[in-house]
Amino acid sequence: MRNKFGYFVFVLIVLSASFQSTAQGKEKHMSGPAQNGVLIYSLDLSNLSEFYEKLFGMRVVRKTNDFISLETNGFNLIIHVPPFDMPTEAFSPIKIFLTVENMAVSREEAVKLGGQAFEGEWSNPIFKVSNIADRDGNQIQLRQLSK
Repeated sequence: MRNKFGYFVFVLIVLSASFQSTAQGKEKHMSGPAQNGVLIYSLDLSNLSEFYEKLFGMRVVRKTNDFISLETNGFNLIIHVPPFDMPTEAFSPIKIFLTVENMAVSREEAVKLGGQAFEGEWSNPIFKVSNIADRDGNQIQLRQLSK
């Protein structure tokens, strides 16, 4: 039951982010708790934070013993110590997506940083996508905008 509650809270956070509009071209600095973003549970905060900092250029905006809050371009990612026992096989129907300049380079860098790159690439007229996983196995969709 506790696991379902954690996933429910996670889904609410992601959904609220999709409904929140932000001003284009204006950098926002956090003056309090994040209002929108994505939460990832991890047993090794520093290790996973380093992955996102190096691969996506995110910066630490707050750090405690229980969580690390990262930000880039108005997007907030919180890596949090789970308040419950982590399942041995993690699965979530929610996948974050992040835009990168060069998908091939980002895929290679993800592997160098201890992540994983999956086979396959798909495209539409707006962008192409592929999938990677971070050091904890959380899946991420990479997007590269068409030029």
